[in-house]
Amino acid sequence: MWPGPYGDFGSRKYLVASLDQSLKRMGLDYVDIFYHHRPDPETPLEETMSALDFIVRSGRALYVGISSYGPEDTQKAAEMLKALGTPCLIHQPSYSMFNRWVEDGLLGVLDQQGIGCIVFSPLAQGKLTNRYLNGIPADSRAAKPAIFLQEKDITEEYIWQAQRLNAIAQERGQTLAQMAIAWVLRHPGMTSALIGASKVSQVEDCVGALANLEFAEAELQAIEAILGE
Repeated sequence: MWPGPYGDFGSRKYLVASLDQSLKRMGLDYVDIFYHHRPDPETPLEETMSALDFIVRSGRALYVGISSYGPEDTQKAAEMLKALGTPCLIHQPSYSMFNRWVEDGLLGVLDQQGIGCIVFSPLAQGKLTNRYLNGIPADSRAAKPAIFLQEKDITEEYIWQAQRLNAIAQERGQTLAQMAIAWVLRHPGMTSALIGASKVSQVEDCVGALANLEFAEAELQAIEAILGE
């Protein structure tokens, strides 16, 4: 939020001050959910969680959540918040067919703790859409200087996988993006999926995933075979 000490990460000063600044800019008295977006290796977890508890008790937010915490830290954070009387409502991790780290313990912790899961980047920065099925269009994000999706990410292996996944999506009567969203939502504890869109048509396409959220076992096995190769 600002350069210098306490201008980022998870200290009490940063969390409270940055939220106060945000509320002022938005002209709001409080937000519904306030997230701590990534673990801070320099600040004790106890300080970060007590700050989240204070934020709720002071009326700045109704609920709190965390983002990008691994299974062990999520377990600790949830137990701390529960003891303080401000339970962790939701976790926001990145998750997609190409980024499956949440399956290695995190989803189990969330289920055990009764914490919802709302994933971001379910389309892998656009790689799970029909945008790059045949390479890199000149007007695409990957064709321009970018922090996240870059030209080097559109490999021959990726194109091969995406084309095969797209074939399964077409058999399901879906676009690749719709199937990718349905795939992350297949978990019982999945609350929602966050999408990024620059056009109304992209939002409409993603919402179309709701028309077919069920997967046959053969479809899941076929997807696993593609992702594992």
